[in-house]
Amino acid sequence: MDTSYLSLEGKVALVTGGSRGIGKAIALQLADAGADVVVASRKQADLDAVADEIRALGRKSLAISYHNREVDSIRALVDAVKNEFGHIDILVNNAATNPGMGLLVDMDEKMYDQIMITNLKGYTILSELVGKIMQEQKSGAIINISSVGGVSPDPMLGLYCISKAGINMLTRAMAKEMGQYNVRVNAIAPGVVKTKFSQALWSNEELMKQEMRHTPLGRIAMPEEISRIALFLASEASSYMTGQILVADGGGSI
Repeated sequence: MDTSYLSLEGKVALVTGGSRGIGKAIALQLADAGADVVVASRKQADLDAVADEIRALGRKSLAISYHNREVDSIRALVDAVKNEFGHIDILVNNAATNPGMGLLVDMDEKMYDQIMITNLKGYTILSELVGKIMQEQKSGAIINISSVGGVSPDPMLGLYCISKAGINMLTRAMAKEMGQYNVRVNAIAPGVVKTKFSQALWSNEELMKQEMRHTPLGRIAMPEEISRIALFLASEASSYMTGQILVADGGGSI
């Protein structure tokens, strides 16, 4: 059976939040499919380790430390990738933060700014800069890592859910604008995934018991299960799909 439509040979991918968890899994998945992959996040040592794994797969890789809350840092990241490879074919917006839980009526303004600037503004600015490159190329795929919380809010995670709902609308709005340039924009909305980022959730036994009562598959996801969806969206397998929010939550939102 011909599965060449899943090949990313000759493509260059930029994955933010690529040093661990979902981002790392996506970076390795795209490299395994043939892409050269740039991984970016804040901790250089962790990025270097992932870049070494990508090179072990026979692909080129760059590890670039940057801050998703700083516009100058985002610009420098895009410039570095363009200067090294000359083009960017795939962007995976994955860098995110959620420094705390709480009710919206007890919202702290500093926390609001931290979440919205990192999770939403950072995605928007990076998508704008890479989107211009893709416009010139007349091709590209942007994949935003959202959350099922952006579709159906979770108690005590209101600010995070609002930021992810914004990402969903960013995905749809940009898809409408970029389709004429043969650039596709989609999002993945996972439920709980077993990563360090979500450890406060999956390590809470009582919370997980309640969660699994409403999850038909009866378990949380592993990062690799999300990375395979990213490969689908990055490849020609999804060539007629744009503006979509793919929920991967084990059926919990049914």
